[in-house]
Amino acid sequence: MRLHSLKNTKGATHRRKRVGCGEGSGRGKTCGRGGKGQTARSGGSIRPGFEGGQMPLYRRLPQRGFNNKNFRKVYAHVNLSVIDRLEGVDEINREVLVAKGVINAKAGPIKILANGEISRAVKVTAEKFSAAAKQKIEAAGGEAISV
Repeated sequence: MRLHSLKNTKGATHRRKRVGCGEGSGRGKTCGRGGKGQTARSGGSIRPGFEGGQMPLYRRLPQRGFNNKNFRKVYAHVNLSVIDRLEGVDEINREVLVAKGVINAKAGPIKILANGEISRAVKVTAEKFSAAAKQKIEAAGGEAISV
């Protein structure tokens, strides 16, 4: 059995509703969009939460508390398994990771995580290391340098 040979069970699919095919069809004239106005127009819709000009609920309720989302630091995570795959490189830093396509050039600070094993001694320079990652790098004879 292949994907192209699969068929829907009987009754699983329905014909598309054809609108604008005369008054007798039950979907003629305004084609189920009601009378005039914004929602009758093509592409015309109102955003979620809009209450017709009335002060919306999300603005009526008081704002409480603090949210750190705007000020948080988002790290680019790199696992040890990825570092181990970079052959012929003894010093791993931001420039090397960008050049090898591991992280995006616009990515934030780098954090090295301990997922996977490292089999050779490498000098890794990053903003942050997990405790286990630092331990594994040093156990392999490498060096973990925090910037």
